[in-house]
Amino acid sequence: MRARPTTDFAKENLFNVLTNLVDFEQCDVLDLFSGTGSISYEFASRGARSVTAVEINAVHYNFIRQTARELGCETIYPVKANAFLYLKSCPKQFDIVFSDAPYDLEGSGEIVRLVLDNGLLREGGLLIFEHSRNMDFSDRDAFWQLRSYGSVQFSFFKK
Repeated sequence: MRARPTTDFAKENLFNVLTNLVDFEQCDVLDLFSGTGSISYEFASRGARSVTAVEINAVHYNFIRQTARELGCETIYPVKANAFLYLKSCPKQFDIVFSDAPYDLEGSGEIVRLVLDNGLLREGGLLIFEHSRNMDFSDRDAFWQLRSYGSVQFSFFKK
């Protein structure tokens, strides 16, 4: 697999922050660029109502499907799709959208605009965009805060 999973340090800190912000059992989550599905499994293990895991790579997608099935995670719904196209046609709204696009993916910052402009967040919802230090979203309207954990940055946006 060629995924770059979120570091354990960053993931642990992210979920410590989220535990104080949301009731996982009341959340529908969208995990974009799911890779191995580690973020999806974290949300599911905390009782998220549903987790839609979008991954374009067939090997990764099949891994998420198989692992969710083996773990009995009936709330994880893998989708094999291009994340950009998925956001343009998705009819559903979510409480949390998490995006871990490859850091070197050209146009990855466009995910923020697509999520916010296409009404994919419910009122009070959060978009969490993982990125490198080279990106800055603090000038965006819905920007709420930046959390930094080593080389991993999480920009939070609130609706």
